[in-house]
Amino acid sequence: MNKVVANAEEAIKDIESGATIMFGGFGLCGIPENCIQAIVKKGINNLTCISNNAGVDDFGIGLMLQKRQLKKMIASYVGENAEFERQLLSGELEVDLVPQGTLATRCMIAGYGIPFVPLLAGVGTEVAEGKETVTRNGKQYLIEEAFDADFAIVKAWKGDKLGNLIFRDTARNFNPLMAMAGKITIAEVEELVEPGTLDPNTIHTPGIYVNRIFQGVTYEKRIEQRTTRKRN
Repeated sequence: MNKVVANAEEAIKDIESGATIMFGGFGLCGIPENCIQAIVKKGINNLTCISNNAGVDDFGIGLMLQKRQLKKMIASYVGENAEFERQLLSGELEVDLVPQGTLATRCMIAGYGIPFVPLLAGVGTEVAEGKETVTRNGKQYLIEEAFDADFAIVKAWKGDKLGNLIFRDTARNFNPLMAMAGKITIAEVEELVEPGTLDPNTIHTPGIYVNRIFQGVTYEKRIEQRTTRKRN
């Protein structure tokens, strides 16, 4: 099975308006820059986005917000995006804020094929509103549903033509979990190599989870807030 596609435009060509999409990354670290730009260019809308956060106003998922392409955002943190705040407060954007550990777990169980999981996080808070609970050994748990995403789009450091992926340092973040969880997983990589080139012991995501892969171009790798100290 040939998983290699030419570019981001080909990788996302069958994503249509109304789709639910997972985006790997944490802030601006490890985000699929090329695919996001291709989705913006394609102009589809009414999308549900599952991501740790909404990035910043003029980059990453923030570009999709600028173009009013999202109808719903499922995330754990959204504090760096002024346009997100504006759309939330005006009622233009539906938002589901999820504790970060719960977000990761709901991705994980989707990849494992488990429909739901009982969790302690959120019990007794607004997070629990409208959700089923169970009690075991005197403790109450929320029943959290696995995510149901049409596509998962991730960004890796290296990948081979069979779809095996290696993530670099903190850019690993949500990417491996989401790579397992989408019905169709698209991976963009900085370096695409031949099968057998990667050390099997260093592979984070096996190719069985990846449907499409391509080598990305011109990564900016922005930093949300650069903090440095003065030299002596």
